[in-house]
Amino acid sequence: MRKRVLAAILCAVCVMPAALAGASEAGAWGQIKRELTRPGGWRQIVTESPFRLGERAEIGKAGDVTVYEIGYGSYPSIDGSTVAVPMAMEFARQHLPLSESDLYGFVFLSTTHRAYEHLIRRQPNGSPLVPSFSAAMDEKHPVDLIIVTGPSEEELALARECGVELVKEPVCYDAFVFITHRDNPVNGLTVEQARKIYSGEITNWKEVGGEDEAIKAYTREPNSGSQTAMEALVMRGLPFGGTEPNYVVSSMEGLVSRVGNYENGPSSLGYTYLFYIDVLYPHEAVKTLAIDGVEPAAENIRSGAYPFSTNYYGVIRAGEEEGVAGQFLRWMVSEEGQRCVEQAGYIPMRTLQ
Repeated sequence: MRKRVLAAILCAVCVMPAALAGASEAGAWGQIKRELTRPGGWRQIVTESPFRLGERAEIGKAGDVTVYEIGYGSYPSIDGSTVAVPMAMEFARQHLPLSESDLYGFVFLSTTHRAYEHLIRRQPNGSPLVPSFSAAMDEKHPVDLIIVTGPSEEELALARECGVELVKEPVCYDAFVFITHRDNPVNGLTVEQARKIYSGEITNWKEVGGEDEAIKAYTREPNSGSQTAMEALVMRGLPFGGTEPNYVVSSMEGLVSRVGNYENGPSSLGYTYLFYIDVLYPHEAVKTLAIDGVEPAAENIRSGAYPFSTNYYGVIRAGEEEGVAGQFLRWMVSEEGQRCVEQAGYIPMRTLQ
């Protein structure tokens, strides 16, 4: 009997969604600041879904509660980046008979690098729960599909080592943004200035129109989604030379908190995704910077006018295009799927009427 799963379910059925959401520090929920609820004006877009959960089987007792395990059936096991949590919630909301409280247990994304590892190694995604059913999802079922930022070189190398080819499809737009403290008089950087700061050539805010303050340039750890984007979109092969070891932050919420910290004031600089700072972890002391004079507004992101426009991807293993994973990925980029992406608050790939 899986004692850890039984204990988790017993805990889950006794707590409110916000507490449950904050309890899983190992995954994406630990990096989200606000409770995620149905968006205003929410509507049911999917009327006939082919994606359903499997059978429920009793696995034991947790106190006086009978506990069950649910198979994934024709619904994929989904993992992914922190920024994909609202999307994964909306997909489950549209296809499955789950309550809003259940979504906090069912949607468990392990963050970018772990998600790639789970998909490539054909490993399961932790133990998602369905609290109102007193059930855990099949803990042996490997991840079928991930919703993530682009892969790092290390993740691509792991795929080659494991003999796995990745199939990825862009599912929405976002912007990779630079952030600083709201008290910083600088409201924008050029692409070249951003590169020179993080390569160590520019070290003081006065060199980019600010005060005479040393720049505290925060970065993320290797293989995090934002660090991979920084290397691919901004640095493009340039070595990092403008950061100190204690400025490397192990989580996205940690970086945002450092930038917004009162003691750092206008000296701080960091980077993240616009969706993350706008929706998942807003910070009243942090502002985003224009790049080359272009704000990261939706129309500039979609058109490519903003220099660091990017995408989130649905990724599956090659050879599984006709299975559950491939079918669900095709649905994600369909008209119906893109309407769900838009309802979850993202910028869809399609122009929707």
